[in-house]
Amino acid sequence: MKIEVLTLFPGMFAGPLDESIIKRAREAGLLDLRIHNLRDYAHDRHRTVDDRPFGGGPGMLLKPEPLFEAVEALTSEKTRVVLMSPAGRPFNQAIARELAGFELLLLVTGHYEGFDERARTELADDELSIGDYVLTNGALPAMVVIDAVVRLLPGVLGDDESSRDESFSHGLLEYPQYTRPADFRGMTVPEVLLSGNHAQIAKWRAEQAQLRTRKRRPDLL
Repeated sequence: MKIEVLTLFPGMFAGPLDESIIKRAREAGLLDLRIHNLRDYAHDRHRTVDDRPFGGGPGMLLKPEPLFEAVEALTSEKTRVVLMSPAGRPFNQAIARELAGFELLLLVTGHYEGFDERARTELADDELSIGDYVLTNGALPAMVVIDAVVRLLPGVLGDDESSRDESFSHGLLEYPQYTRPADFRGMTVPEVLLSGNHAQIAKWRAEQAQLRTRKRRPDLL
């Protein structure tokens, strides 16, 4: 899979995406990740990418000229162009699986007061938000989307079964899990998990996932 990111802050991506699972995916050739600076597509002396909104109001908007030039230069017919924006549809595990099915993704990150509306209507195939709060820019949301998507790619986790029973994979929170020792300071592991009865274990896990979701995230049910 190839993921490209268009941002004003390429340096923000250097640490998080050079570690752990993302790093291994890149080294294994499962992910081709490229970060592009939007200012490289502005041609005036100051590399200007923003301007004041028509009609007045606070803040600045990202200008259409560099956005259109950058997106047109970085995309092909197969590319899915995604704007990171508080106005986008809420990102979740189902959308992560949807995006993992594309060969090419371009994530366009906002800043200031966001994008000129023509970028939304003419350039974007999708628009995503990672939550109902405001961040300084779209770099962190883009990293969240990349991490959630890449770990779903075949071969990235080593065992593809690992992602199938995680929280939200079936619309529920994940069931409780335990490891050795079976008795720690008087806190014991449920007997069913020690029984070796896989049918009973599966039943217990399904019930616990339902209970945990009902208690903590009833909105998912």
